[in-house]
Amino acid sequence: MNNRLALTFILINVVIDSMGIGLIMPVMPDLIQEVEGEGLGTAAVWGGILATIFALMQFGFGPTIGSLSDRYGRRPILLISLAVMALDYVLMAVAGTIWLLIIGRIIGGITAATQATAAAYVADVSKPHEKAANFGLIGAAFGVGFVLGPLIGGVLAEYGTRAPFWAAAGLATANCVFGYFVLPETVTDAIRRPFSWRRANPLGAFKHIGELPGLRRLMLIIFIYAVAFFVYPGVWAYFGAERFGWGPGMIGVSLGIFGVGIAIVQGLLIRPILRRIGERSAVILGLSIDVFAFIALGFVTNGWIALALTPLTALGSIAGPALQGIMSRAAEDNQQGELQGVIASLNAVATIVAPLLLTQTFWFFTAPENPIYLPGAPFLLSAVLTVGCILVFRAARQTIAEKLDG
Repeated sequence: MNNRLALTFILINVVIDSMGIGLIMPVMPDLIQEVEGEGLGTAAVWGGILATIFALMQFGFGPTIGSLSDRYGRRPILLISLAVMALDYVLMAVAGTIWLLIIGRIIGGITAATQATAAAYVADVSKPHEKAANFGLIGAAFGVGFVLGPLIGGVLAEYGTRAPFWAAAGLATANCVFGYFVLPETVTDAIRRPFSWRRANPLGAFKHIGELPGLRRLMLIIFIYAVAFFVYPGVWAYFGAERFGWGPGMIGVSLGIFGVGIAIVQGLLIRPILRRIGERSAVILGLSIDVFAFIALGFVTNGWIALALTPLTALGSIAGPALQGIMSRAAEDNQQGELQGVIASLNAVATIVAPLLLTQTFWFFTAPENPIYLPGAPFLLSAVLTVGCILVFRAARQTIAEKLDG
């Protein structure tokens, strides 16, 4: 029972984390315009800057916090981060300048680096052949949060641009209290690893994990794929407003539908898919579906067609857990926190690059002076990047097979 309650806490933690993102996403364009007094294009640029700052903190602190959890345990890291996260949302709720929003994103990026600790906890309690499917549960929890967050955020936006932040603060506080009572420690003396700053910094962690056979190319794929996939959280609100004339409510609904799809795929469908075709084929299938979906969204002009593509875009999400499962199986038990910290930092580096790259692409192809009007251009760029992921993965398949089957 305690293990089930602990896993429930972990999944709720991921739900709340993704809810926090989804809660504030529908109001970010209006909030930034309110604070800065500028138009939507400028708001998109500031949104990209804020997301990049958030990602810089994740990059810097992901391996450090992951290594700390390998040394001191998952429980204190997760509970402390939730408490600080709640305070950060309060700060965002009262922020009246762009500089306070920046401070909020700095603190939020550090607390969000504990996603690696949550994934390490799941790895701790999973058998090797269960890891990819259980990482799918994390993806499903993220999808559930993506459903609830934008829907609730869209509703709360009617009460003001600050209301979603207060709601996120309350949710983080509630789960912190729940975790205090139900979360046992999974790091025992048998797998506890001494903390070393040489391995806890991003570059040191990359070097050490990259020395494991077959993982360097997978790390490259994780990075490129994260850049491509960021087109959804990074551009969707601006894309929907520009291309389809959607307001915060409809943007929230559309993101909610996307989250439902991810929850169904990663919570229910990924296990039979993995049993039938295996992790390596699941990666290729997921990436191929993403390429098609990105191209379709790049040219779509009808909002209802974009919504109809949601099941397809969600099905592509099988690639992420399959990749993560392959990498987790290649690492030792006492490296799970470090590995998940590296993955978190790779995602963070991607989200340092992606917001600026994708929002600037959106701005360029929607600027009045540009002769080419193509709001879907960021999705086409993501399609090209995902094709690159497929090529790198196919080139690495033999090394991966030898590692997993050897």
